[in-house]
Amino acid sequence: MNTLIMAGQLILALSILISLHELGHFLAARAFGIKVEKFYLFFDAWGVKLFSFKKGDTEYGIGWLPLGGYVKISGMIDESMDTEQLKSDPQPWEFRSKPAWQRLIVMLAGVTVNIILGVIIYSGSIMYYGDKYLLNEDAKYGITVSPYAYDLGFRDGDKIIALNGKSVVRFNDIMDPSNIVNHAVYTVRRGDSTFDIPLPDSSLKIITSTKIRFLGLRQTFYIASITKNSNAEKAGLHDGDRFISINHWPSNYFDQFKDLLFYRKGKTVMIEVQRGADTLNIPVEVEKDGTLGFKAKMDDLGFKTEHHGFVQSIEIGTHNAFTSLLTNIQALGKVFNGEVDPTKSLMGPIALATVFGAQWDWENFWGLTGLLSMVLAFMNVLPIPALDGGHALFLVVEMIIRRPLGDKFMQVTQIIGMVILLSLMVFVFGNDIWNLISH
Repeated sequence: MNTLIMAGQLILALSILISLHELGHFLAARAFGIKVEKFYLFFDAWGVKLFSFKKGDTEYGIGWLPLGGYVKISGMIDESMDTEQLKSDPQPWEFRSKPAWQRLIVMLAGVTVNIILGVIIYSGSIMYYGDKYLLNEDAKYGITVSPYAYDLGFRDGDKIIALNGKSVVRFNDIMDPSNIVNHAVYTVRRGDSTFDIPLPDSSLKIITSTKIRFLGLRQTFYIASITKNSNAEKAGLHDGDRFISINHWPSNYFDQFKDLLFYRKGKTVMIEVQRGADTLNIPVEVEKDGTLGFKAKMDDLGFKTEHHGFVQSIEIGTHNAFTSLLTNIQALGKVFNGEVDPTKSLMGPIALATVFGAQWDWENFWGLTGLLSMVLAFMNVLPIPALDGGHALFLVVEMIIRRPLGDKFMQVTQIIGMVILLSLMVFVFGNDIWNLISH
């Protein structure tokens, strides 16, 4: 069931993004009187389709291969490699008979829709769910650190008071991915001492390779509900119990608790819990996966939700959308210059499905869908033949030299582009499978 929920969220997100992207091309083409022969969500590879119908000159349908979608525009050399229509003279309703500036608009319409959609989703989420944050001063237990952060000098319980010399107002900013991408300098307070910890140039590569949260929020917790037939139930733990220690090691913070259990998998431990006014010592066998069998509830540190009106939501949403896009562009740039291992940072459909999670959370769904919309816009505008950006590049060249590029040239570059894209697809799928197996 968990796998179905993850796959369902991914397919729904892709369906929304792909359909609207292709709708952008479709509407722009029709606006200029260009015939659109097909409009497909997902690919009908080898002619296999799940559903189709024809209305007017256009066949609408759903293919079986959920790796994208397409509109087949009459008179255009695209991924279908249908060159038969090019043997006859250009017709008024064909793509090739239109001015270069009109064809350029058609090519960029899908990307434009994805950018607009991303801004709308980000803005709508701010307006509906609110802007959620925790003031840094309310993070009274400080941070939790990953092994790599520990090696850099961070410690559990440290408090981050500034980034790059600027005071941190919201705790959320500490975990902003752009800080890692741009090698931020953290100002740390530990007891009575204050000092700086800069991220080295190698930090991004190491952090992405471990896929462990670099820094987190330290919180206290209690048992929200016991899993039926679990070791926690067998040992007599109750809802509302708070952990004090495990084998006399303090465990009142959730990070402490998880670490202590992780190294005691399959062993029986003595747990000290607080139950109301009583303190109890209970032996419990740790599960093989390092858990006891209950759902934890974090104590509220005072998270705030700030609601905004329409105009301000648009402003914040637009800023967040383009900030997320810029961060991903910077991260991709670091993949190309060798700072980041592509096998650890690039994600295909399998990895994306796991990011959506096994619980259907609409707030999380729309947040990820908005991010994917911005990323899809950027990926499509890359100047690779077979992508919108490749077609746009050739049209700009045509406008500069004032003559169309040859059909043979377009066919060859289209094939090259498809080989590049198929190779990338094989890589990310294989990488997803390998990471899943190795994990």
